[in-house]
Amino acid sequence: VQLVESGGGLVQAGGSLRLSCAASGSIFSINSMGWYRQAPGKQRELVAAITSDGSTNYADSVKGRFTISRDNAKNTVYLQMNSLKPEDTAVYYCNADVPVGGTNRNWRYWGQGTQVTVSS
Repeated sequence: VQLVESGGGLVQAGGSLRLSCAASGSIFSINSMGWYRQAPGKQRELVAAITSDGSTNYADSVKGRFTISRDNAKNTVYLQMNSLKPEDTAVYYCNADVPVGGTNRNWRYWGQGTQVTVSS
């Protein structure tokens, strides 16, 4: 399974970006998908997650500004980021939790990361 992210870049504060992450490979189904971010000198943190039935979860710092969505037919997850702030600057990673056959566990796959830089 491979995850390929796109959509990062440089934007001014108050601007918007849309990240995409497409999963490919031998995939029968995907449970939760999500986005994490890691700023220099900080730990990776959850930004948003979405289950296969569309339930969502957001970090408090992005609620009301970011929206996560997914297209199950395309195995793709999106992150619409509005009202961006300099503190949103980080490398953003997507993840996909794929069921392990014959078990009730998931294997988490990660994308390579995409840089988001917000200038003040």
